[in-house]
Parts: sequence; structure tokens; C-alpha cells
Amino acid sequence: MNINNLPRPLSIAHRGFSARFPENTLAAFKGAIDTGAHMIELDVNLSKDRQLVVIHDETVDRTTNGSGAVNALTLKQLSRLDAGSWFDPKFSMETLPMLGQVLDAAKDRLLVNIEIKPEAYEAQGPADAVERQVLALVHAKHMARDVLVSSFEWQLLENLRHLDPTISLGLLSDVPMDDNLRHWYQRVKGFSWHPDYRVLTRSQVVALHELGARVFPYAVKGKIDIAGMLAMDVDGLILDDPRQMI
Repeated sequence: MNINNLPRPLSIAHRGFSARFPENTLAAFKGAIDTGAHMIELDVNLSKDRQLVVIHDETVDRTTNGSGAVNALTLKQLSRLDAGSWFDPKFSMETLPMLGQVLDAAKDRLLVNIEIKPEAYEAQGPADAVERQVLALVHAKHMARDVLVSSFEWQLLENLRHLDPTISLGLLSDVPMDDNLRHWYQRVKGFSWHPDYRVLTRSQVVALHELGARVFPYAVKGKIDIAGMLAMDVDGLILDDPRQMI
């Protein structure tokens, strides 16, 4: 599968198969692979020692047995945490994966949507900035054609575009399309728009398609109007349970 030759509608597993497995764990991503999802979506943050850790929140409190900010803990400290028992005791052996581990699991099996969290963005742009690390890793794994990088922090996406003219970029937003979104989509030469499904309308889908964009609305707390979204002619859905569309 290639990011430029996508099936439609695309089934994207939100933080992996997060309806059945603890989110953003290798179990959730392998579950998505086994279910037949076309793509997995995951979240990347930086540890204290600036390693690429897959976790959604700024803190580890909700999805592990630890506490504190992700960027205040080293990779060694993070890797010791139980990232599965909060969901079900049978997943007690699950840990917080590094991005490289997930890419290895996904390679040649399905596509990967890497969401870089805004809190990992650094305006001063150090040499090991999160976007630079992500891009370097994707290329080291020879997966540039298998990856879509998205973020709510659109300046980070512009940085990526300057670093790589071909990497696919997705703009995340929880507000309807407006002139600002249109401006930034064209500015970063985007690939897709990922809106909160609750703000999406058919006219917005049409407008984005006119720009050449794919539209991938995402579920909120597990909920999404699948029939309504598909009726709007979206290009894919970011679902907690990819079986819902398959």
C-alpha cells in the first residue's frame, strides 16, 4: 500500500484498535493489523531525554500506572510503566512503545498516520526537534511513502515541508474549515484535513476536495456518525473500532 494510492473510504484505526485494546500500545496496533485496517493513527510526544514516545496525553496518569508529565520522565522511566492494566488487567504487560517499534510492526502491513502533539513542538527549532526526529526515522525505515504526518500545530507542518518537499502532511482541527485553514493547507502543500467529525458539513468536504485534499474526520470519545460522514463523501474515517466500517 502506498500513501498516494489509497483505497476509499480509508479505514484508519484511532490510536490503534483502541476500542478493544489499550490505546497507543503494540497490542492495539497489532489488533488493527489483524482486523484489516488500512492505516493506524498514533500520537508522538518527547521524553525528558528527547526520545520519540507513543502516547496521547501530556502526562502518563490516564493510560499508565505512573504519574507526571511525559517530558519530565526519561525513556527508561517511561518504559517501566504498565500501559495496559488501566484498560484491562490482561494487558498488564503492555508498555509505552517508541515510534520506531510501531513503524517496524506496521512496515509492509499498513499505512501509518503519525500525529505529533503540539506540546512536543518547539518554536526555536533545535537540531533534534521532534519533527526532525520523526522525519529522520521515517526515512531511516524507508517508509516515507507509507506515512502521513499530522498535527494541530500547523507551523510544525510547515517546518516539515521545508525539510521534505514530498512527505504527506495532514492538518488537524476541531473547528470548521475557514480561510485560515485554506491558507495553511495551501501554505504547507497539505495532503489531508482531519476534522472533529462534529464540525464537518458536506460543503466543507466539497471545498477541501476542490483544493485536492483528502478529508479524514476523527471520532471523539469513541463516537462518530459513520453513515453521515460517508454520505458527505469523506475519504476515510479515524475510528476507535475499524471493524465498524470494514
